[in-house]
Amino acid sequence: MKIVLAPDSFKHSMTAVQVVTAMSRGVRKIYPEAEIIKLPLADGGEGTVDVLVSSTHGKTVKLMVVGPIGDQVEATYGILGDGQTAVIEMAAASGLPLVPYNRRNPIETTTYGTGELMFDAMKRGCKRLIVGIGGSATTDCGTGMAQALGIKFCQKQGKEIREYMNGGLMGQVKSLDLSGLTPLVENTEIIAACDVDNPLLGSNGAVMIYSRQKGASDVQLDILEKNMQSIIQVIEKAIKKNVRNIPGSGAAGGLGAGLMAFTHAKLQSGAKLVLDACHFKQKIRGAHLILTGEGKIDSQTSRGKTISAVLDEAATLKIPVIALAGMRGDQANTMHEKGLAAMFTIVPGPIPPELAIRNGEQYVEETVEEIMRVLRLQF
Repeated sequence: MKIVLAPDSFKHSMTAVQVVTAMSRGVRKIYPEAEIIKLPLADGGEGTVDVLVSSTHGKTVKLMVVGPIGDQVEATYGILGDGQTAVIEMAAASGLPLVPYNRRNPIETTTYGTGELMFDAMKRGCKRLIVGIGGSATTDCGTGMAQALGIKFCQKQGKEIREYMNGGLMGQVKSLDLSGLTPLVENTEIIAACDVDNPLLGSNGAVMIYSRQKGASDVQLDILEKNMQSIIQVIEKAIKKNVRNIPGSGAAGGLGAGLMAFTHAKLQSGAKLVLDACHFKQKIRGAHLILTGEGKIDSQTSRGKTISAVLDEAATLKIPVIALAGMRGDQANTMHEKGLAAMFTIVPGPIPPELAIRNGEQYVEETVEEIMRVLRLQF
């Protein structure tokens, strides 16, 4: 038996490496002699730096930056083994876990710290930046990030906004001053590793799909959507290019649009990028089964998430895929239409969320053991 273990992290519970380790224990209980290929994955969000730095024998850099609510936070990014490529998770500087529950409000949060990480990597000589844009606390269209790179946002009569740009300030912007943008951007290839394909505006856009989970109320959703419509008109007029409808422009509260507009970044599937870096297709050849997983399987899973990318690669080699999840959400069953052989939730019953999170590794191990027992009937 050759079994590939290729999960994403389970958010707030386990890293991808921890999931792989627990899966491996479950396999070994039933198939002690199995050939196990361990491939912890990510999709541009949490865990992307660890996965890519590890797979290329790179290093990490720590930096104090402006956090999403304006305080100083220590953020880490990676420089890959080639010494020329930096990999940055915007969540490390501007992510939702950095904001206390009682202060989660995307009208007030900023991506300024993400721009600081990018600027630092370019100053260190990196000529290629991979920016993972998942897990954000922000809905500022990347304006905070742009500020950190030297762009000025102005109100009426050209008065510069001195505060860190955020979702609320977007509506005050009447013009941009692009002259201060660091010239390092022109000599740097920037790739936005994106795990969704949402446009910037509308019912399927950055605000309406994602801002509620960042703390926005119904009233604030309307304010943010109006502000987003306003800022993108100003941005597109300044750069003479339309970015609002490009798939992925709505990722990370519009950071996708901001990166394309201000740094000429190219959006790529974060999951596909990680799979390519790990030489996924070569390593799964000859496998009898792939076990993957993530914290929640729902309607978003098919839109560029890790499980979806794994299925695409496995289909070309006709390898069955089974997925584990902490929970199943709306439209989870649509993953069967994409070729998923089966999915299992790991929790043993109705239990408190904190218990499920704390015992995640045990539940993964036990679930995989049961899957292997069924598999043994066939092999």
